[in-house]
Amino acid sequence: MTTPIPQPPGLPLLGNVFDVNPSNTWTSLQKLWEKHGEIFKITVLGQQVVFVGSVALCEELCDEKRFRKFVGGPIVEIRYAVHNSLFTAFENEVSWGIHHRILAPLMAPAAVAACFTEVRNCVFELTAKWRTFSGDMTVSAIGELNRLDLETTTLCFYGRKLNGLKGTEPEMIKAMDGATSEAIKRPTRPKFLNWLFYQSKFHRDSAAMRQYAAECLEYRKANPTSKKDMLYTLMNAKDPETGESLNDQQIIDEIVTMPIGSSTAPCVISSAIYYLLKNPECINKAREEIDTVIGDAEFTHDHLERLSYCAGIIRETLRLSAAAPGFNIEPLPGSKGPILLAGGKYQVPAKQTMIIVLHGVNRDPKVYEEPEAFKPERMVGEAFESLPAGAKKFFGNGKRVCYGKNYAWMWNMITIAVLLKEVDFEMADPSYQFKQDGWFNLRPVGFNVKVKPRVL
Repeated sequence: MTTPIPQPPGLPLLGNVFDVNPSNTWTSLQKLWEKHGEIFKITVLGQQVVFVGSVALCEELCDEKRFRKFVGGPIVEIRYAVHNSLFTAFENEVSWGIHHRILAPLMAPAAVAACFTEVRNCVFELTAKWRTFSGDMTVSAIGELNRLDLETTTLCFYGRKLNGLKGTEPEMIKAMDGATSEAIKRPTRPKFLNWLFYQSKFHRDSAAMRQYAAECLEYRKANPTSKKDMLYTLMNAKDPETGESLNDQQIIDEIVTMPIGSSTAPCVISSAIYYLLKNPECINKAREEIDTVIGDAEFTHDHLERLSYCAGIIRETLRLSAAAPGFNIEPLPGSKGPILLAGGKYQVPAKQTMIIVLHGVNRDPKVYEEPEAFKPERMVGEAFESLPAGAKKFFGNGKRVCYGKNYAWMWNMITIAVLLKEVDFEMADPSYQFKQDGWFNLRPVGFNVKVKPRVL
């Protein structure tokens, strides 16, 4: 006898449409997880979706012999802007394999290491701006770090310096926010409402993102270089299996996709700043490590692997913030239903869409003592290595894991190390309580800080 999967009461025809706030979907799902536990389901406009929020069930759904990534809902909607790119390609599209074989070598650890100096210098550029502040200047943590992310991504991968750390916020940041937020909301509305009220802005934001990419491409054509970065590869490489290369529109697809993916990193660091300010003893431990490992020497890539406590800060922030909040799963085609989960405790249909809610997975009380506490030490060394595989899905899973995870990890490590080494932070509002919203990622809302040169 299987156990029924919990579901909140709904309304005829509409189902649970009012249980999920389309303007803050992930926070709604967090609340449902807190009420219903490791598994629950909702029905919206006739479509049933199952949500999973425990380490054991997450690990089970990550078995690629039984399940695969589901490309649907918001991911299908954002295809309007990026078509069949690495992030959005359907499983049966040959384009995914072609693009992956061309781009994946650029994301190997050794290849990513070549970006270290450019990332580091951009972070120093940001802290140099902050160091001119008197300590009374208030900045948006996520706002400043979004600028840094786009600046580094554009420079490292496309060879173009935006100079976007100062002045007006780059249009690409606003366009990404607008397009991804609308992509999340569109599946919750009838199609005619999307067309009638929201289509034009979605199209404008998508066009603005593609304009950013087109400008990167045209800049390279006008300013050729021997540097074999991502844009060079997109423009010149051929798939080793098919011999195919990418046309300009496919290149633009991938140029847009990269900053959409990398925008999770500033969510991580801005959340880390919050957790560190709430736990100042962690700042002291991190700075002791940074001052010991780097000291007055030039910060180099070789230092990163010795910053183990800083790595713990990043992992613990990924755990608590769930900055990349989840991913979609479905049974493999041809699976015969019902699909049994948890050793037969639950069952779902053979074509059931399931979403892993990492807010719940990362707080599983069977895995973590004091799951709401910020404890970087539990993410260091043997303590981290001994965690179940299902507790380490910060970047997704398997074949469709975030292909930029090595770059994102290095970016986070460089940024937290430089920020802690160079500047002091203070909450602009000491009574601020952590709140999040977001679309394909989760970021702190209304979190402002005062920054000034670090006092040694």
